[in-house]
Amino acid sequence: MPRILVAPNVYRDGQGPWRAVLEAAGFDIVIPPVDCSQLDRTSFLSHLREIDGTLASVERYDREVFAGSRLRAVARVGVGYDAIDVESATKHGVVVTITPGTNEHSVAEQAIALITAVFRDTARRDREIRQGIWRRTSPRRLAGNTIGLVGLGRIGKAMLPRCQGLGLKVLGYDPYADVSFAAKNHVELVSFNELLERAEIVSLHLPCTAETTNLINATTLGRMKRGSVLINTSRGGLVDEDALATALASEHLFGAGLDVCKIEPLPANSPLRAFDNIVFAPHVGGLDQDALDAMGRLAAQCLVDLFAGRWPEPCVVNPAVKSAWERRR
Repeated sequence: MPRILVAPNVYRDGQGPWRAVLEAAGFDIVIPPVDCSQLDRTSFLSHLREIDGTLASVERYDREVFAGSRLRAVARVGVGYDAIDVESATKHGVVVTITPGTNEHSVAEQAIALITAVFRDTARRDREIRQGIWRRTSPRRLAGNTIGLVGLGRIGKAMLPRCQGLGLKVLGYDPYADVSFAAKNHVELVSFNELLERAEIVSLHLPCTAETTNLINATTLGRMKRGSVLINTSRGGLVDEDALATALASEHLFGAGLDVCKIEPLPANSPLRAFDNIVFAPHVGGLDQDALDAMGRLAAQCLVDLFAGRWPEPCVVNPAVKSAWERRR
């Protein structure tokens, strides 16, 4: 029977719907005693010894990992797969899957929480009260502002009713936008540059790829309105953090809400630590309990399907590997 490494730190208690799915198929379950995302390459490879597939988190799967292990499938618990070298996976006949449709509401709620926290200055006022400071200066009103959603996939679409319910006008940019959805839901589709120039809030909902890395940089930040807010619940690699620090220091931006950072955990020497108008969260946007259960269940089912000879088409990131996978079975 296949041996499956359960890498997400949030599943280290060994409980969840994912376990029932794997056990029902007779799989051997291996739970590492450490957080795999914090391991160096040699240590991670040692944990992959005799492992056929993984329930994967944000640990890195690169060419060395695929070449040095017998992995046949990586089932990412979530929808982001920038930590996986998909090209190398395909070359080594390894199937990569994700769990679409499982955590978009959780991420959208996190984005809204960050937006309201920045506008109402929630985190800073909480810290001040604990220090004996009672500052009753007026916060900014959220209603009536314009939000620009950069990316209109499942998460961007889940943002829409929440934004409209808060009285925000919605602009959208997506190179593959669902035009019918946008028209039906009163989203004004615009170019990326126009969105930056018109929105008081820019919220990122894109994967991190070679094309989108440092999408938010000195130039694009300069296009944003003075006094605007940046929200990132997608991937830290989308933002040039030095440029963001400069934009905050000059007060060109009013603030930012960041659930993700370029390096996680945020390094002690990060220039972003100096700004109390940033609201941080430790990459928990997609981690409410309902989402964790749904993601784990679907990722586990992908592994079961694959090893049973069924192809989980909607979840496969690298369909070109199919013929190589079938030959290895």
